[in-house]
Amino acid sequence: MCGIAGIVLREDRVVDRSLLQKLATALAHRGPDGSGFFVKGSVGLVHTRLAIMDVDGGTQPFETPEGVALIANGEIYNDLDIREKLSDVVYQSGSDCESALHLYENEGVNFVDGLRGMYALALYDSGPSTLILTRDPFGIKQLYYISTPAFFAFASEPQALRAAGLAEGALRPTQRNELLQLKFTTGAETIYEDIYRVLPGETLVIVKGEIVARRKRRLVSKDKARVSVTPRQACAQLDDILTESVSAHLRADVPYGLFLSGGIDSSVLAALMARLSPQPVRMFTASFPEFAALDETQKARRVARAVKADHHIVPVTGKDFWAHLPRVAAALDDPTADASALPTFLLAHAAKKYLKVVLSGEGADEIFGGYSRYRRTQSFLRFLGQRKGRSHGIFDSFVPPKGLFEKWREGLSRTEEEEKSALWSPLQTLQAVDCAEWLPNDLLVKFDRCLMAHGLEGRTPFLDPLVAAFGFPLPDTIKVQKGMGKWILRQWLSDTLPEAEAWAKKAGFNPPVGHWIAAHKQKIEPLLLSHPALQKMAAEPLVKKVFLDPLENAQAAWNLTFYALWYSHHILGISAEGNIGDVLDSAANLG
Repeated sequence: MCGIAGIVLREDRVVDRSLLQKLATALAHRGPDGSGFFVKGSVGLVHTRLAIMDVDGGTQPFETPEGVALIANGEIYNDLDIREKLSDVVYQSGSDCESALHLYENEGVNFVDGLRGMYALALYDSGPSTLILTRDPFGIKQLYYISTPAFFAFASEPQALRAAGLAEGALRPTQRNELLQLKFTTGAETIYEDIYRVLPGETLVIVKGEIVARRKRRLVSKDKARVSVTPRQACAQLDDILTESVSAHLRADVPYGLFLSGGIDSSVLAALMARLSPQPVRMFTASFPEFAALDETQKARRVARAVKADHHIVPVTGKDFWAHLPRVAAALDDPTADASALPTFLLAHAAKKYLKVVLSGEGADEIFGGYSRYRRTQSFLRFLGQRKGRSHGIFDSFVPPKGLFEKWREGLSRTEEEEKSALWSPLQTLQAVDCAEWLPNDLLVKFDRCLMAHGLEGRTPFLDPLVAAFGFPLPDTIKVQKGMGKWILRQWLSDTLPEAEAWAKKAGFNPPVGHWIAAHKQKIEPLLLSHPALQKMAAEPLVKKVFLDPLENAQAAWNLTFYALWYSHHILGISAEGNIGDVLDSAANLG
């Protein structure tokens, strides 16, 4: 994992290196092991490196004598296959990302079709003076850009574009409404008025600062229907596919480990990592010691003991909530109001003392049918499954003032239309929508920013093209059976690691945010009422309704608190080093 950025000036001027240094400084947390620069006339590229493969020799940018330069954030898991295919190429390093450069020289812009991995990369070809930006089909690695009459610029994080003075950061009201109602924002338009996302699987071709072509590499073809396979056959195939994926994701020249929740997804990875690793795997589990009913560390301990892991428990408390949430909001410059960001952030803080690479189970629910909305497409509840997912926003039940959350569902509705296929079941359609929006714009942004804030690389073996090509077209009954999602993963885990209790009811990862906020209600509520962002929205009646019972209205209270902290840092410029009270009080004084 690294940070990348760059600029193309529309006028024939030389890029100022001080501008590139500002971008590098803003992305230094993503690449604490060094930085590299490329300047050729009106084009400049920046790379900040987190050294994972070929620690000593993998410095970027990679350049060829023909004038092609590449910077990449991510990992190319079929690097060895590409090297074998391009056997006549002389490589500069043992870095997996260098393969993308030589694949481009061999195949042109279609090189992206030959990449298997998680990546956001930029490639400049000085021959036709063309910049190419591309992102993996899952959207595991993020990439953002801004286009103005004077320049085209891009970066791994929006805050870098703003820190370098390239973007202003005014907010889009519709995307703000999405954030508050959905917990994330959708599509290419970010919450910042002048900044856009390169979409998952998208490739942009830029000539003289102008986007001249776009192409999209889909995660799953709409022409691919369900396959015919028995449960026994599917389970046998699953073992081979997951073993191959986890093996590829363990390639690293630095220590690696696992975030272990004790649930199905991380337990599957724990079993496979233990099988494939020559020494005990370090695993990290978040606990909520103040709330025994929500604490699932006993499940995680059983799994860790069964696979002989080096297990670390990381307590997350109300004190941590009060002290660290401003830093979490600061890390999430592309915001997601996902409450699990806090424990993820603290897990990363604990893991960085031992590791540079962490595996996690993101994507298993989306690929293998784990959510309750998927289960509703089956059995006697199937008529409910025809209802659109996320049809109600977080604040709908409070009857907010008319127009306050206008158009909050428009982006999601567009995606639902775009993802329809006559060959897909209702369950598959829900999966496709989640893979297009919820997964890349909530779960993966959260995972990326919380780990990169601590200089850690996060890897997601379930989000592998091989796994998706196998899992998505499986019959619905192999994903959901007897009211239980991820049936095939449960069956595999039950056979492989009985200690994981694969048939237990899905618990989810739900921090006790309502309790934490309720404990600080007397401090938080008046600070939210006087906060400039919420006053600008005329949200006072809404804040009062939510805080009548923040324990009952936990997600709504979290969204308001998170948004106020996020706005304080990213819009008002307030330091995130204080606690919640310090930051919100500073914002109120500015107002």
